[in-house]
Amino acid sequence: MSEKQTFSGNRGLQLEEPLIFEIGSYQNCGVDLDDVPDVASCLGDCAAPGNADLPGLSEPEAMRHFVRLSQKNHAIDAGLYPLGSCTMKHNPRLNEKMARLPGFSDIHPLQPQATVQGALELMDDLAHWLKTLTGLPAVALSPKAGAHGELCGMMAIRAAIEAKGELATRNRVLVPESAHGTNPATAALLGFKVDGIPANAEGRVDLAAFKEKLGDDVAAIMLTNPNTCGLFERDIIEIADALHAVGGYFYCDGANFNAIVGRVRPGDLGVDAMHINLHKTFSTPHGGGGPGSGPTVLSDRLAPFAPLPFVVSGEDGFSLVETMGDARLGADENPFGRMVAFHGQMGMYVRALSYMMSHGADGLRQVAEDAVLNANYILASLRDVMTAPFDNGPKAPCMHEALFDDSFLKDTGLDTLDFAKAMIDEGYHPMTMYFPLVVHGAMLIEPTETESKASLDLFIATMRDLVKGAKEGDMARFKNAPELAPRRRLDETQAARNPILRWHEPTAKAQAAE
Repeated sequence: MSEKQTFSGNRGLQLEEPLIFEIGSYQNCGVDLDDVPDVASCLGDCAAPGNADLPGLSEPEAMRHFVRLSQKNHAIDAGLYPLGSCTMKHNPRLNEKMARLPGFSDIHPLQPQATVQGALELMDDLAHWLKTLTGLPAVALSPKAGAHGELCGMMAIRAAIEAKGELATRNRVLVPESAHGTNPATAALLGFKVDGIPANAEGRVDLAAFKEKLGDDVAAIMLTNPNTCGLFERDIIEIADALHAVGGYFYCDGANFNAIVGRVRPGDLGVDAMHINLHKTFSTPHGGGGPGSGPTVLSDRLAPFAPLPFVVSGEDGFSLVETMGDARLGADENPFGRMVAFHGQMGMYVRALSYMMSHGADGLRQVAEDAVLNANYILASLRDVMTAPFDNGPKAPCMHEALFDDSFLKDTGLDTLDFAKAMIDEGYHPMTMYFPLVVHGAMLIEPTETESKASLDLFIATMRDLVKGAKEGDMARFKNAPELAPRRRLDETQAARNPILRWHEPTAKAQAAE
């Protein structure tokens, strides 16, 4: 049956929307503005060669344009968002309300510190929660994102090695092959040599291979736990002990802390540094309309090297230590410097602390338990029709995300991409595809703790129906997908190699002779 076409291009309440350049007018503006006076430019050769050519819209046109565009995106507020390795959990509106309080949202980083005591106290409270939950004594709040926090932890490790005079010889960083791509990139950026560690048949770090690579030149290991296969590294304490025995430092990628928060303290496992993605574990939005936040917790061995600025409290209240010459620096403190101009993203701090306080210690523990329960429910419900690469039966559970490979699609003529595109027609954003790289055709699914059983049951039933269609040879359902989305499947390779990043007004078509 052919797809129904409409004259307007609209599909019911899903309205078609052209580019803003196609609907705006270059001659008109939605606001009455005085003519710009003719004055000499002080920009010299840096002045723009011409007008920006931005289209003018009325207020209703501008509002409708961006609302319609927003409706073409999938969102966690619309439905289940099964991305693995990039937790997409509900952002409670209570957090948003707290972040909009004038005392937090309207302050400026250059205000006198006496006028922002509440904000500094909130940062101190957040730091306390993060240190308590991780079992580590120090935290740097200023990193702006997970990768930035990762850089912070490794810079502290580098500073500690340099302080001992070992930087010239202790220059190798061990990175498991299932690590996030930012891990080896961060190590290389800081001048370390990256040495990969293979995974074993269970999807975890090969302990024997790890121990063979140990030596006096090892600076650190960068290990994710739970790892990117959704599995807990059971040998983590033995790994930490062996690493410390040769003088190395343990950096733990904390991207998946949401799977163990309230259950396990990384400090008890031997971790020296770990960044925390506030958006993944403590429900702040991804980016939050600006910088995100990736605080980094540090062990006793690294705490003296924590970057500036940081909050301290005294008889006169709270204040920031912002310079290397500050008299409030302890005799043993030797910060490696500062990573940002100001302290961090207040909106993210407020949202994260609101989430922590509204859940409490027992609630945060339940967050991790429910996230793991939901992922295992998906794994158990699909293991008979989809293939899990490290699934050794009911006694081999996953953590917060369920991992499948493309073996179940063998001889169907379909691949992971086809399967994912068909999910879009069913109203689901695709799961993470082709990652981790150690699994062929990987499909990584993370339901988070915020999905109900009814929501998961519908998702599971949909996945089973897609598998059934693939096995029965319904090629059109997959190769033509998505058919019901606002836009059809792109040639992604061509788009990546030859991107069109600027709109040009189309050449007017010649009129047919009358």
